[in-house]
Amino acid sequence: MAGSLLESSPGAVQAGLACVRSVAVGTCALTRYYLAPMEQWGLDLAKEDFKFSAAHFLIFPDGSAERLHGHNYRVYVEIDGGLDEHGLVLDFQQVKPVVRELCNFLDEHLLVPGEHGELRVSDAGAGHKEVRYRESRYIVPEGDLIVLPINNTSSENLATWFGRRLLDELGQRFPKVKVHRLKVRVEETRGQRGVYRHLSMD
Repeated sequence: MAGSLLESSPGAVQAGLACVRSVAVGTCALTRYYLAPMEQWGLDLAKEDFKFSAAHFLIFPDGSAERLHGHNYRVYVEIDGGLDEHGLVLDFQQVKPVVRELCNFLDEHLLVPGEHGELRVSDAGAGHKEVRYRESRYIVPEGDLIVLPINNTSSENLATWFGRRLLDELGQRFPKVKVHRLKVRVEETRGQRGVYRHLSMD
């Protein structure tokens, strides 16, 4: 005869697992684990005004680069976290202004990668900056240029910059909120998006 015993261990509980031990006659025991039901909560934001227009040029692996051009970018944000005593992960009215601020910061600027090995940005005088990549040279008003801490202005890197800045801003403004997962998508053309995901290890 064989019996079953439902039990759990601290490690299994933390992993979202429950343990079923089947005990047979003799000394042989088989332990099986199955996924216990887990619940998650989050916010999914896709507002019409989560957008920015910016110029850039992508640098390809072979060293060639696009011509300077622009996109009307759109931003999509998903935030997962625990529910507070009011049944909220985070109030929509608290998150939306932060996303809009980051969009507005990038809006109507030339975006260049500050961590690319060959691209250089220098002072051109009279309130202007020079952006140089190989044979290409651009003179830009200083206020129209943003040098980002990325190695290329791909949509993936823009999503990474946006996601990391958003995490920092949320942490500073709402320190009690624990973000378990963040997903940011930056769309450069319709149906074409770069994605950044952050998973908390806490």
